[in-house]
Amino acid sequence: MSNLSRDFYIYQKNYFRNLKRNLLSRLYCCNLKKLAVINKTDKVNQHDYTTQYEKHFLKLRKKKLNILEIGVGGYEDSVSGGNSLRMWKHYFPNSTIYAIDIYDKSLLQEKRIRIFKGSQADGEFLNDIFKKIGSLDIIIDDGSHINEHIIASFKILFPLLNSGGIYVVEDIQTSYWPDYGGDSKNLNNSSTAINFFRSLIDCLNHEEFMLQEHKPSYFDKNISALHFYHNLIFIYKS
Repeated sequence: MSNLSRDFYIYQKNYFRNLKRNLLSRLYCCNLKKLAVINKTDKVNQHDYTTQYEKHFLKLRKKKLNILEIGVGGYEDSVSGGNSLRMWKHYFPNSTIYAIDIYDKSLLQEKRIRIFKGSQADGEFLNDIFKKIGSLDIIIDDGSHINEHIIASFKILFPLLNSGGIYVVEDIQTSYWPDYGGDSKNLNNSSTAINFFRSLIDCLNHEEFMLQEHKPSYFDKNISALHFYHNLIFIYKS
């Protein structure tokens, strides 16, 4: 088989596979678990995040939102990944799905899906794409899972999130994995992501502090709720 014939075969195979996936996604657009299976994202089965996502996102499904997901998937392969982006596209039919990744994933863009290349820990880059997007209603961190990156992204992006918005952090289990900057020996290590977010619980109750000199921080004033699940955190902005 010549290179041209092989490329045409691959194109044809992908075309019909994508057509089938899109038809099924439209059919099951209200069922996030089925959408996750159809689009082959690990947010179902392996992690079962879709159970919690449906609880928090169901009432928002038909709204017109700007949603940003950190991490596209597929590593350096330019045509691999984007599974969860397609899932979100069908679950939120009136929203635009944005994403960032350290690799060029522009070939995965399609109607209502736009992807930027850059690091989730780069403040200048994040602020620049925010200016291009204009506003953000939901942010999902499924990026590097490195503790330092998780914290840096939250500190930069949470203030940019619209009031009433939701910030989600996936795969927080890396808070216990040394290769990602985590720590299983000292569970009070302040540099881990889980302890950073755990400390934000005090923000919910800062008005009760018996400290006259306490000046409310940005997080004190703007976090209205935190929900902790297995390897998953939801932070609500007031």
